[in-house]
Amino acid sequence: MPWKPKVPCKHPGCVELVESGTKYCEKHKALHPEEVRSAAKRGYGRKWQKTSREYLQAHPLCVLCMKKQPPRYVKATVVDHIIPHRGDPKLFWDRRNLQALCKQCHDKKTRAEDSNPTYTY
Repeated sequence: MPWKPKVPCKHPGCVELVESGTKYCEKHKALHPEEVRSAAKRGYGRKWQKTSREYLQAHPLCVLCMKKQPPRYVKATVVDHIIPHRGDPKLFWDRRNLQALCKQCHDKKTRAEDSNPTYTY
């Protein structure tokens, strides 16, 4: 069986090595509960799926692609929170905090936000 090298813990400033496929060391796992809870437990259950489907029907194009010059008309497939909710239910369900994005734009935006997260202790 192939062996994979250990990787650094993803918590900022931590140098602890963890098994490949694991993001955080035991010390920092508790600080990142969003990584171990299922999508449904994080709020993305049936109610969210229905809200997301309705939002995409009303807003079928990616807003970030539309802002490019020249505008690109790309089908939106993901409903994104403009301001990351980080578990705040009021911010999670606020429709003014939603935008329709294509998967490529959503992944790019999320990667940028997750590389510089805001922690509250």
